[in-house]
Amino acid sequence: MKIIIIGSGLAGLAAGYKLCKSNEIIIFEKDAEIGGMAASYCQSYAGKEYFIEKYYHHIFRSDSELLALIRELGLESKMLWLKGKNAYFVDEKSYPMNTPSEILRFSPLSFTDLVKLGLLVFRIKIINDTTSYDKIKAKDWIIDNAGKSVYENFFAPLLKSKFGDNAETVSAAWLIGRVKIRSDRGTEGEKLGYMRGGFNSLIEALSGEITAHEGEIIKNKEVTEIVITDNKVQGVMVDGNFTTCDAVISTVEPRVLDKLTKGKLGALQETLQKIQYQGTACALIGLEKKLIGDGNYWLNIKADVPFGAVIEHTNFMPFEDYGEHLIYMTSYFQDEKDALWVQTEEEVLDSYLRGLEKMFPDFSRKEIHWTKLFRRMDTAPVYEQGYLEKVLPFEAGPSGLYLAGMFSSTNYPERSMNGSIKAGFESANFFIKKDEGCETCWLD
Repeated sequence: MKIIIIGSGLAGLAAGYKLCKSNEIIIFEKDAEIGGMAASYCQSYAGKEYFIEKYYHHIFRSDSELLALIRELGLESKMLWLKGKNAYFVDEKSYPMNTPSEILRFSPLSFTDLVKLGLLVFRIKIINDTTSYDKIKAKDWIIDNAGKSVYENFFAPLLKSKFGDNAETVSAAWLIGRVKIRSDRGTEGEKLGYMRGGFNSLIEALSGEITAHEGEIIKNKEVTEIVITDNKVQGVMVDGNFTTCDAVISTVEPRVLDKLTKGKLGALQETLQKIQYQGTACALIGLEKKLIGDGNYWLNIKADVPFGAVIEHTNFMPFEDYGEHLIYMTSYFQDEKDALWVQTEEEVLDSYLRGLEKMFPDFSRKEIHWTKLFRRMDTAPVYEQGYLEKVLPFEAGPSGLYLAGMFSSTNYPERSMNGSIKAGFESANFFIKKDEGCETCWLD
């Protein structure tokens, strides 16, 4: 069977990997490189060449499908489990938040509020089913269970940095999923997984398996239409040319899918238009000196700066792997009119660097080796109250059309690399079951 996959992110590559041994696979990627949100940047400094992700990533202990895939691809020797130390920057001061004693010294919250916060986190850890929390706003649930002070002084800045103007509409299910996925904590803090050499190894291994089985991955080619006739996929249009196929797996965001299918998805079309995505502006810089001197990897921020978090990658991975200190600064935006999207790369980077200068008085731009800015409008859905009703099915309706991506059930209530791998596998499984059914339908 001939299958066209739209998009070469983790979901698309996982689906291609699952199907390539017994099917003809063609992946169309509109960008110049594969990987989607997991794509990497190749950098050289002082004679050392390395790959670093455009958008920071790591693996959680619960990522069973991803870890199994890494073993299957022979990449397990590259896996490292390291301490990912966190801090919260409030009122020009950084508060480490890794151990119980450090959390108790978080002075923006009173002792009573810290107890309430601890009880809330404990309650979250024992929640197994988040379905009933989907229709509750995170803000309301936090205030009801931990009080207004805990919400305003701890959670509100985090939600604002993650969802901007939509912060107060986010579901409690997302919050619970977020806390649970970050719960691999001992007395010394959180352990996170990373692949030595970066996740580019995973992307290359997946694409290598697909091409080794005679699949094609075609870059710089954007699908402009999924051709559907009589409720059945016929093929796709690319550069004005029609390519026929037996099935299409689409990983593009819902509103793009709506345009590609020309309103032929029936009742699903209304859902596609309702799902709101947000964008990301993620800066990556190489520095001569360490920025976060206390060794923390992840710094959440409550301050008047244009980004919501600073991630010092080389406070997590060994500095020796890169030969320079690597810093991410990231912010999310909700529409195409946002300054983070319409400003030039130089303007956004300058505003980010001014934010760093404000937070770190000892920081100097003279220490910068290089800067990069990576931006996307389709980072992830806004997981607002009631989002569960909008989760897209793996089978879209028309025969031969399958969906996988950030919008899939495997990525709610919290998205992850593992969720995207699972989405790709699930869409492939739906195709396999339908294909097997067709091969035996004459027995009915």
